[in-house]
Formats: sequence, structure tokens, C-alpha cells
Amino acid sequence: MNTVTAIIRIVSRNAFAIAAVAALCINATLVHAAGDGEKMYNELRESGGLYADEAWQEYVIEIGERLLAATPHAGQTYTFSVLDSSDVQAMATADAYVFVSRGIVAYLKNEDELAGIIGHEIGHVVGRHIHRSKSTQTMGTLLGWLGALATGSGSMIDLSNTLAATAAAGYGREHELEADAYGAEFLAKAGYDPLAMIDAIYVLKDHELFAKNIRNQPTVYHGLFGSHPRNDKRLHDVVAKAQPLATSETREPERDFWEMVDGLVYGDEASTGLIKDGVYYHSGLRIVIKFPDTWVVTNTPAEVLGRSPNGSKDASITAQRQEAPKSDQTPEEYISQTLKRDDVSSGEALTVNGYEAYIGEITVAGGDAQKRKIAIIYKDGGVYVLKGEVGPNGDPAVFDQSFRETVESFRAMTFEDLKVANNQRVKVIVASPEDTFAELAQRSSIKAYPEETLRVINGMHPRGEPRAGDNIKIVQ
Repeated sequence: MNTVTAIIRIVSRNAFAIAAVAALCINATLVHAAGDGEKMYNELRESGGLYADEAWQEYVIEIGERLLAATPHAGQTYTFSVLDSSDVQAMATADAYVFVSRGIVAYLKNEDELAGIIGHEIGHVVGRHIHRSKSTQTMGTLLGWLGALATGSGSMIDLSNTLAATAAAGYGREHELEADAYGAEFLAKAGYDPLAMIDAIYVLKDHELFAKNIRNQPTVYHGLFGSHPRNDKRLHDVVAKAQPLATSETREPERDFWEMVDGLVYGDEASTGLIKDGVYYHSGLRIVIKFPDTWVVTNTPAEVLGRSPNGSKDASITAQRQEAPKSDQTPEEYISQTLKRDDVSSGEALTVNGYEAYIGEITVAGGDAQKRKIAIIYKDGGVYVLKGEVGPNGDPAVFDQSFRETVESFRAMTFEDLKVANNQRVKVIVASPEDTFAELAQRSSIKAYPEETLRVINGMHPRGEPRAGDNIKIVQ
């Protein structure tokens, strides 16, 4: 696979929390131990994995504490947090840490639905499902997902990729229904509409079908999908039992949900490669490459290409991802044994931000280039090949420096990089009579399936249209 846009499984050697979280994920005897959630929370907080919007963090805490007061665990310590992740996901740990992603929030329509998600996760803690689960790998899988979010670690991504396949076999259908029953009960007692549990499930079910049938992506969220077919009678029954528990006194929402959603970071623009101010970001590959200032940088499915302001006649540098060698090879040996090149000399082995690398001179045998160079960087099961040349109008000494600086800029992506790269936001508008999702999609920054995506995030999949006066989420 020679593509910089492929989503691959990688292992980040210098990831933020790899040692602590990997230990939790790999050692099955630890996944049920008290304190796992606290460790994850601290690692994510220190590495920037929590959504950097204090108002949202406070909002989720307010909803969580309101629900908690209506549970048998009232008075106990729970920690509620929003993750800076575009994944549609929520989870809870045995030691009462409840996480929801900003990605899941984007698909909800009101505070009651968000409370339904949080209540469902509290239900797993109250029901001790993490301890009772027949599958001891379930919590490890959830930890793996969270670890992958924080680190980009291949071992954790491998683990998290089993989440969809093990969703029903993890907590199990009975545990999911019990969590729904608990959640609906908590909603009713806290002054929320218990029917919002069903609304949230079906909004997210639409997302699942959209992701699976149109985007060919797997289901991720364990709590609502695999265990709930459409028109699930048992689900409706457990929610109906909670309705008589509703308080006689109507309680106002904690905040205006639509005001909160307006400006929410949406998606992950860097998931298939993004160039911003001469820097290439790829959150799937978890890499960052900075090209020289003033250079023009573009990317295709096969490579990233940087050209000096005067064009390729001056200087250019390309970067491609290659598969790892089948045998144990150094980066220098990769050139001769895998790439089968015998025209590279005057090389230098080096370490680039923790990754084994090699830079060599390519013998110029033809063409108008004054000098050509190649670099090999090993990162997490993949090989990155950077090649450059200086043309007849360029300065070889300047090119040498530019090439080395580009190679040495290669590093693992951080949460701070994601915040710089991802600038799409949810914008809330009031629909006018002439608005359609097809028309709104033309004004959206969503690149793939914008019309369908707008329907899904507004709960109108697959054929709904805005109604005049409704609040509608668009993405810009």
C-alpha cells in the first residue's frame, strides 16, 4: 500500500500515555481494578485528550451530577468528562469515570438525549456490568479505544478495532437493556424525559446505518447499536416502566443545548491528510511534516509534494509511505534490499524525533537536476520515503538545508496538532422555508457525503428536510 491517505494501524513509540494505558489494556488482570479510570483520565488530561472547552466540561458535569443524585450512588464520587474525539463514543469505567466524546454530542438534538447517553453509562457502573461481564476483554477493549485516542498506538488500535465485533458479546444484550432501564429511571427521577433514551438510540442508530452502508465504516459505540434492533419491544418496555417515576415538578435544562452546540468542533479534517500553512497533518497515520516556509505544498492519494516558490526547476521534496520490509533491515539497507537502488551514497544514519532514519545522496545520472537526495524514516510499522531534488535554477546548499530540515521535522502527531489542524465547527441556524439539505450542503465544509451527513447530525436520515423555524446544525 503506497498511500499517505490510507488509515493504518500504527504503534506510536513516543506516545503520551503508552506505558500506563497499554499496561491496563494488555494485562487482563488489571482491567477490572479500581483506579483504571483515574489513570486514564489523568493521562488524557495531561496529554490534551480532553475537549478544551471549559463550558462543555462543566455542562456534562452538571448533567451527570443531576442524574447521579437520582441513583443509588447519590453522594458517591463520579467524574464526567468530554473527550476531544470525533468518534461517536461514550464509556464508563468501574471506578465511575464517565466519558462522552464531542463526536457523539454532534448527533444529539437536546439535553435530554445527552442525559440519556450519560445515564446509560452510569447504569453500567451502577449495575456493575464491567465486573459482571462474561467477556473479560470488554473493558480492555474500551481501554484500548481510549488508549488509541490518546496515543495512536497500533496495539491499542488493534484492540479498539475489535469493539464493533464484540459489542453484543461484551456487556451483552441483557446488560445493555439493564443499563437502558437504569438510564431511563435516572432520567425520569432527574426531571428529564425518559423517552429521550429511545430518541438518542435511534438518532445514533441512524448514524450507525449511515456509517456502515454509505461510508463503509464499523460501528464503534458499544452502548446502543448491536444490542438494539429497530422497534425493539424490550427497549420500549423498560423505558415505559420508568415513565411513572417522573417527577411532578418540571425541571428546566441545565443550559441551552443549542447555544452550547453552536461552535462545537466537528469531525477530524486531518483523518485523510490536511495541509495547513505548509505543514502536512495526517491523524490516521499520526504524522506531521513541515515543509520549508513559502513552499507550495499539495497532496494526492499517493504522496505529499512540496515545491519551492519558483517551482520544480528550483527545488522539490516528496513524501510517500511504503510498507515495512519483510525482513529485518536498517533504513540504509531498506534502500538497497527493498527499493533495489544502487545509486545512493554518502549516507548518514540518524534518529529523527525518536525514529530510526537515514539520509543519502542519489547519483544524478540524467536530467537537469543538480542534486538529488533520499531519506528513509521508520515509524510504527511503516516506512516513510522522502525524496528531493534541486533543479537548474536552484541553490544546492539551500536545498541541502531545506531537505534536512524537512526530514527532521517529521514527528508523531499530538493533540495540540489536532487542534490546529481541525477547525471545522458546528453552526446552528434557524431554517428558512426555502432551505434544503442539498442547498445547505453546498455551504458546508464537509467533504464526503455532505448532504447525507447533515441529515444524520440533524436526526433526519435518510430523507428528511429542514422545516422552517427549526434549529438546524450545519458545518463550516
